[in-house]
Amino acid sequence: MVPRPTLPLPPSALLESPLSRGPGAAPMQRQLHDRLKGAILDGSLAPGSRLPGSRALAEALGVSRNTVTATYEHLAAEGYVRPDRQGTRVTELSSPAPSKRERADERTGRPPATPATAQRLARILPSASRADMGAALRPGVPALSHFPLAAWRRSLERAIREGGSAALGYGDPLGEPALRAAIARHLSVARGVRCEPRQVVIAEGAQEAISLCVRLLSNPGDTGWIEDPGYRGAKAAMHAGDMRIVPMRVDSEGLCVDGRDWREHPPRLVYTTPSHQYPMGSVLSIARRLELIAQARRHGAWIVEDDYDSEFRHTGEPIVAMQGLVDDAPVLYVGSFSKTMFPALRLGFLVLPERLVDAVRTPLEEMLRGGHRYEQLAMADFMESGQFSRHLGRMRRLYRDRQQALRLALGRHFEVPHEIDGGHCGMHLTVRLPERFDDRKIAAEALRHRIAPTPLSGFAMQRVPPMPPTPPIAPYTGLVLGYGNTPAELFGPLLSRLSRIARAVERGSA
Repeated sequence: MVPRPTLPLPPSALLESPLSRGPGAAPMQRQLHDRLKGAILDGSLAPGSRLPGSRALAEALGVSRNTVTATYEHLAAEGYVRPDRQGTRVTELSSPAPSKRERADERTGRPPATPATAQRLARILPSASRADMGAALRPGVPALSHFPLAAWRRSLERAIREGGSAALGYGDPLGEPALRAAIARHLSVARGVRCEPRQVVIAEGAQEAISLCVRLLSNPGDTGWIEDPGYRGAKAAMHAGDMRIVPMRVDSEGLCVDGRDWREHPPRLVYTTPSHQYPMGSVLSIARRLELIAQARRHGAWIVEDDYDSEFRHTGEPIVAMQGLVDDAPVLYVGSFSKTMFPALRLGFLVLPERLVDAVRTPLEEMLRGGHRYEQLAMADFMESGQFSRHLGRMRRLYRDRQQALRLALGRHFEVPHEIDGGHCGMHLTVRLPERFDDRKIAAEALRHRIAPTPLSGFAMQRVPPMPPTPPIAPYTGLVLGYGNTPAELFGPLLSRLSRIARAVERGSA
């Protein structure tokens, strides 16, 4: 009689160590499953090998036969083994794991192969350090301790009570109708945006809204203009869409564009922050706004207007959004509640031009699935009840006072040559420094003291500034200081410490 092939090693040798028992140990079936699966994946159990009978393996391991039988059945369901008339055999795997020799080579220092990723990922560079939310002077963080949690909780409770179990489903992919209507009404009054609720699309933050603009309106190889220095998230969104990016310099009147730019590299998308340029704080002049709209129409381009924090204007009347300047402007308006409410809410919105709504409705319904329905309904209630407007009023006063205090503290406590940019809006100021100061090293050292300014050089899109520096201050060297999350009484001590850090970095002693 020809002997049948069996397990190549006795169970005790294969398992190398006994199954764990006692308090805290995993169930016997899970332990046996993991050991056998590992032996199959690493090649110890060759394809075609027959596993021992359930009774023999149970006796060798000191477990019940039911444990072994259930383990075999589980492995068979996953495809690691297959039962036949002679017993249970190891399956031939089409994509085996690295062999023992390959893993041994890695342990001796051979570097692992680089995983294949999309080429576009190499163009998406890391932003400035993502410091914790509680670190002082971190840009982009609102005054979370001043948020009216009790009022927000009441809106959430009403949303859950009135939405009921029906709101547990996906909902409209473009967003809850109540929130879209509330946003349209608010933007009309507060920002001069011309839109109907059907033009509003709810997104998971402004970043997703910008990405939607790229996906809906550009093709690979199209040109996109971005501000320089500017928001790196817009650059990342365009790179993810395989666009050709052209950085456009910024001056005291915002985005700089001339006729040669339109002739030499006409864009498909133009990204801009016209009401409060990020991070320099300039306001795009009305002459440049109208010219940009006119040229975009002439060249078939679309303008993406990111209105990220213009709700917080501290002097004069609010700057009206570009979207509402002229009829049927080729402008897609982007906003979010990350600054006006709180970042964890993850609610943003995109206002489409009327002529685009019908063309992109079906693609959007396929690309989006809806969600955060209770939060959307709560946000609609928060706006309609007047709580949102009252909260914005309180925050405007708070941020106005903090910006004034920060300007005074910079003059008194920041003993480094500097110039202040940032206008009179938002929640940050930009402090430009002489080129001999390494702003990235200053920011990294400051973070060790839980101070989190962002280096201005991290916002620059080109290695060589397109605008010659004005000595002694450099155009792209400096620190972006957020005052939203930091009490004014701390500005003096924080800036004194930051000044000492900057001097130490300049001397090379930090």
